[in-house]
Amino acid sequence: MKQLHHLIGSLARALLLVLLVMIGSTLLVRLAPGYLSDAREMDAHYGNTVRAELSQEGARSHSVPEMLVREAGGWLRGDAGVSRQFGVPVRKLIGPRLAVTGGLLLRSLLLGWALALCAALMTSLRRQSGIVWQAPATLLLAVPTAAMATLCLLAGGGGPVLVMSLLVAARDFKFLCRILRQAWLEPHLLQARAQGIRMGRLLAAHVAPAIAGQLGALAGLSLVTALSALVPVEVLFDVPGLGQLAWNAAMNRDLPVLLAITLLMALAVTSSSMLSGQPGEWESA
Repeated sequence: MKQLHHLIGSLARALLLVLLVMIGSTLLVRLAPGYLSDAREMDAHYGNTVRAELSQEGARSHSVPEMLVREAGGWLRGDAGVSRQFGVPVRKLIGPRLAVTGGLLLRSLLLGWALALCAALMTSLRRQSGIVWQAPATLLLAVPTAAMATLCLLAGGGGPVLVMSLLVAARDFKFLCRILRQAWLEPHLLQARAQGIRMGRLLAAHVAPAIAGQLGALAGLSLVTALSALVPVEVLFDVPGLGQLAWNAAMNRDLPVLLAITLLMALAVTSSSMLSGQPGEWESA
């Protein structure tokens, strides 16, 4: 029964988050400067009929509640509304790009975790971590994602997977190093290492089970880190994914597309937090 109450509470929080995201995104787009203006109205190639349709669209956008009802109706119909820029259902725009973004995120997270785990294992086995081992991660965190992507483009090497992997690895390294160092200091592990038991056996039989819960929580933060870098990476590297689509939607005030992508990202973050049981200590860190 306790687990059922916890599940219901988690679902209620997820629904509340989706509602707040929908309202907040609509307000931000609606209150953005120049939302009710359209440059196409000044184009002589557009006839009076088209300009009248654009004026009617602007008139419908004056009321925020009507905008919310219209966007909610699109989701109830199953097509997530109609794109203002392309004039097609948003579902058709998101479907092909979702696979591109999903593959990019998966490869970046796997490579980032591999780099972070290798670096954390080497560092945690040392008696003192030292500033030399921490400096690369600190430097990578200090460099903006867009600047890192621009450097890769100018150097002619690397790509979107490398940039996102380095960001994830730098973010996760210090957490992994801390929990691994704490694990190695357990009395039974100190005794096992003194007896000469192989490191691989200790990792598989003792260390991995002890930190599994913390690794699950860290996985949720890794997804958040990757999603935060999605837009600049896809735009700069010209990746036809959801990040690039969100950028185009923001530039063209395409609320249905922007709202759909924002909701998908919010659901992804909420789902990962629910599955990993993310504790408050990671948020404070």
